[in-house]
Order: sequence, then structure tokens, then C-alpha cells
Amino acid sequence: MADFTDVDLTGAEFRHVDLSRATFRHVDLSGVVMRDVDLVDVRIDGDVRNVVINGVDVAPLVEAELDRRDPGRVRMRPIDPEGYREAWDLVERLWAGTVERARSLDPALLHESVDGEWSFIETLRHLVFATDAWIRRGVLGDPAPWDPLDLPWDQMPDTPGVPRDRDVRPSLDEVLALRHDRMGTVRRLVDAATEESLAAMTEPVDAPGWPPPRSFPVHECLLVVLNEEWCHRQYAERDLDVLTQG
Repeated sequence: MADFTDVDLTGAEFRHVDLSRATFRHVDLSGVVMRDVDLVDVRIDGDVRNVVINGVDVAPLVEAELDRRDPGRVRMRPIDPEGYREAWDLVERLWAGTVERARSLDPALLHESVDGEWSFIETLRHLVFATDAWIRRGVLGDPAPWDPLDLPWDQMPDTPGVPRDRDVRPSLDEVLALRHDRMGTVRRLVDAATEESLAAMTEPVDAPGWPPPRSFPVHECLLVVLNEEWCHRQYAERDLDVLTQG
């Protein structure tokens, strides 16, 4: 029952160690080698790439199965302007259904965390941050696009000027007003997208915040937002299942 928080174990070696029933959150396991292990009744959620189990790279198998289960997932990897518009159409439609589902719950439940994850309200606040970071700052060049309700990811270092208020309890409608404004920004960007605009490079923004002061292809910034929208809606639906069941 030991607790390891903010510990750097890079390069550590574990021999004859019992990690059964251990919980890992926000852990970097890149480059880990495990031999002669018992990996039974294990659940892994995260970025899975180049994961070789008993000589088989399982990452492509996982990706193919996820795409098979939900064909809409494939549309989050568009390659042309029309594909980006179709992807955003799907994001808007799916989130509209998720929000309506959330409205059926006691408003207090929308501030409840399920299994230590963000609440529904916090999830919406984080998506506002993602759009502010990658679209309003990254693509449109606003050095400080943040709203006081923006919520960065938990491991982001405290940054001057970037809000991170975990105690505020805004209403669903208050957050949705902000969210609709940011989604409208993305809508205008994808509606005007051309092959040239998607391939263009952003101008680095040299001011505190995220992303770092580098130049990015516009299409990569949009892909980040699409991935955030897709994944966090799935997390929200998962947690709404729990909250609905009481």
C-alpha cells in the first residue's frame, strides 16, 4: 500500500516485486521492459504505441478494434478540408446528445468526480482550455486567450496568467455559453479551411502559456482539438453511466 507521488523512477529496476492491485495514474511507461511477468486481469487506458506482448505489436490490433467498434472514430483523422468539416459536424452532434443527457441529472452530480476523474463540468472547462490553447493561441495567435474558467490538464506546471481554479463551481449553462463560443471559433476555422490553410504553419507565440513558442502545421492543431473532443466525450459518457446508475 505504498504511495509514490511525483517520484522519478527513470531507469529503476524491479526484481521479485509484487505490484498486484496497484493503480497507476499519469505514469510514463515509455521504454519499459517487462520479462517473466504475470499480466492478468489488467486494464490499461492511454496512449498505446509500439507495445510488444509475447513478440506481437498489439497497438495496431487495438486501434483496428476501436475503429471497428465506433466507425466515427476514423473520421477524427481527416486528411482534407471536407474531412475536417465532417469531423466537426460529428463532434457537434455527439456532444449535443451528451449535454442533453447531462441535463437530465441533478445539477450537483455534474460536479461529482467518478473514480478520481474530472467531473462533467470540469471536462467541459478543459475542452475550453484545449480550444483556447491550440486554436485561439496556436492558430489565431492570441498570446493570452484564457478565460478564468479554463482548466489545463492536471500535470501542466503552474504558468503565469493561465487560470487553474479547481474550486469554482459554475453552472452547466455558464460553462456551455463559454463552450459554444469556443466551438463556434473552431466551426468558422474548419468552414473556411482549404488545402493551403491546413498545410500552413502557425506563427510561434512567445508568451507564457501552451502550446510552447513553436510553429505547428494548422492541421496538427486541429487534430489535437478533434482528439481532445472525441476522447473526453467518451470519458464523459462513461462517467455519466455511473452517475445515472447512482
